Amino acid sequence: MAKTDLPILEQRRIEANIIKPIFEEMVARLGHEEAADILRTAITRDSIAQGSAYAKGESGEATLESFHNLLPQWKQNGALEVEMLTENDSQVHYNVTRCKYAEMYRDMGLSGIGHILSCGRDGTFCTGYNPNIKLERTQTIMQGAEHCDFRYRWEEES
Repeated sequence: MAKTDLPILEQRRIEANIIKPIFEEMVARLGHEEAADILRTAITRDSIAQGSAYAKGESGEATLESFHNLLPQWKQNGALEVEMLTENDSQVHYNVTRCKYAEMYRDMGLSGIGHILSCGRDGTFCTGYNPNIKLERTQTIMQGAEHCDFRYRWEEES
């Protein structure tokens, strides 16, 4: 996937409208587990490619700071409410306290795969953007938690 200038929430809505009937047909033919595995693999590949496209669009080096500067596109139109905890050269930690992505997938009848369509992209996007950026997250609103705990760190490759 190429870099988009759309608010990411709108991009995910467009994608979900296309993916929903395809996923439903895959479930009917292959079963839920196999269909979800195929979807997860495809989304992971796409997410890495999208991260790479965003990195190539940077005027300088793709760093944790430049990565963090992308957050407004994911938050656009109130898509995420964020409580910032730590912002420095080596760490960006925040909690998402409201996620309209989760609300959108629920309204579309896709809450069972919303974590694949959106949440699963977060760490793999980093891989494509710059593999030195690591995400640790233990919970998401999409999967029933009160908040999502995003803990990004810069980790030099050895």
